[in-house]
Amino acid sequence: MDGFWKAAAAVLLVLVLLPTLEKTEKDISTLLLLAVSCMGAAAAFAYLEPVLDLLWELKALGELSGELLKILIKAVGIGLIAEMVGLLCADAGKASLGKTLQLLASAWILYLSIPVFRAFLTLIQEILNQV
Repeated sequence: MDGFWKAAAAVLLVLVLLPTLEKTEKDISTLLLLAVSCMGAAAAFAYLEPVLDLLWELKALGELSGELLKILIKAVGIGLIAEMVGLLCADAGKASLGKTLQLLASAWILYLSIPVFRAFLTLIQEILNQV
């Protein structure tokens, strides 16, 4: 939780400093904004590590297919990256470009999820055949 508070403090500090820096040092303000954005993204990904550990633990307990878990992890990664890039595009004044990327990411996630849906349908058919 400590990393969250540090990242939040850095974001607030940059938010206060940015208007002044943009007037005098535009290049430095851009680099500072990029650095803090990367720091925030790194902090967010650090919090996902325990989630990945839990998913691998659940995989072992439920004897799930490693391929299905990889698809889930890829889908989450695509969604997070599309969200970050979409927000960056919006900040750059190109919100329509960001929305296009988010639409592409959604379609890609659905495409990647086809094996998961097929496995789910197979499981439903097996359950119905047992009843």
